[in-house]
Amino acid sequence: MDLVHKVFAYITWGNRLLVFDHVDFPEDSPQVPAGTRLEHERPETAVLREAWEETGLEGLSIGAFLGEIDFSWEGSEKVFRRRFYHVICPNSPPERWQHYEEHPSVGPPDPILFELYWVDLPNDVPELAAGHDAFLPQLIERMRDSSSGSCCEQQG
Repeated sequence: MDLVHKVFAYITWGNRLLVFDHVDFPEDSPQVPAGTRLEHERPETAVLREAWEETGLEGLSIGAFLGEIDFSWEGSEKVFRRRFYHVICPNSPPERWQHYEEHPSVGPPDPILFELYWVDLPNDVPELAAGHDAFLPQLIERMRDSSSGSCCEQQG
C-alpha cells in the first residue's frame, strides 16, 4: 500500500468556518482546504501553504493540531494519512469570494476555481466531502473551551 500524507485546514474567523465549492463541479460536496504534504515538508508548513494556495488568505496561523486519521477509498491501493489543524484567520476576510488553486495535486494540471464562504459553527456547516468532517467535533470543543463557552453554543 502507498501512504500519502495529507493536511486539512479548519480555518476559522470568529465563530465561523471556511468551506468551499468547486465552481466547475457543482455536484461535489463542499470541502475545507486540504492538500498533499510535500516530501520533507513539515505538516505545519504544509497546512499553512495549502490553506494559502486554496484561499489566497494572508496572515493565517495554526491554532492547534486536532488529530490524525487514515482514510482510503474502497478498492484503492493508497492510504491517505490525514492530519487536521485548526487554522486562524486574523484579518477581516470577504464574506464570499472566488480563488483559483493554481497547482492541484490531483486531476488535470489546470487551475481549479473555488467559491469560498463562511458558515456558522456548529449548526450551519454543510455536509462535507468524504471525511472532511472527521475532526469537526474536536474543533468545536476547542473553540468552546478557548472562548469560555461563548462560541458554538448549541441552538435548540
